[in-house]
Amino acid sequence: MRSIHITRSLKKIYERFLRIRGRPREIALGFALGLFIGMTPSMGIQTAIAILLAALFKWNKFSAAIGAWITNPLTAPFIYSFNHLTGARLLEIKRGYSLPTEIGISRMSQMLHKAPEVFWALILGGAILGLPLAVAGYYFSYSAITRYQERIKKTIARQRERLAIKRKMRRKKARREYPYSKAHRKSKP
Repeated sequence: MRSIHITRSLKKIYERFLRIRGRPREIALGFALGLFIGMTPSMGIQTAIAILLAALFKWNKFSAAIGAWITNPLTAPFIYSFNHLTGARLLEIKRGYSLPTEIGISRMSQMLHKAPEVFWALILGGAILGLPLAVAGYYFSYSAITRYQERIKKTIARQRERLAIKRKMRRKKARREYPYSKAHRKSKP
């Protein structure tokens, strides 16, 4: 039951994403930026950072916010763990970290002493994993938005054609029914 709700929510977000107004390139760049920012250890302010940077680059702010939501309370433990693991390996940090079972001044001091290593491992891991994710996100979103906008343009063109045909038929009918109407007089040379 819960997976159905999650699937529906994701589908609604995807459909809303496709309906964002703007050029596909700007929307896709905003989304890619949001994905990249979402991979950094900036939980809590990542949406604000993504929107600010998107505004500076004149990319789509809404798509940047959606991209930044890749890290949320459900996904953050997995993403940050993987980022830390990747960054720690690249920085050759050998010892693992675990939360203390007892809280005391000495434990807090040890945690603060290790904080820079953890932070830099998260930054490096987030950048390493965020770049390919952002590139893939750009191409995926650009393709999806372009296809959606083309489909909408074709639908609008077909509707305009139908309306034009209906108007033409109404004019012909009006000329037949009322030969001395304004429409009939305008059509005579």
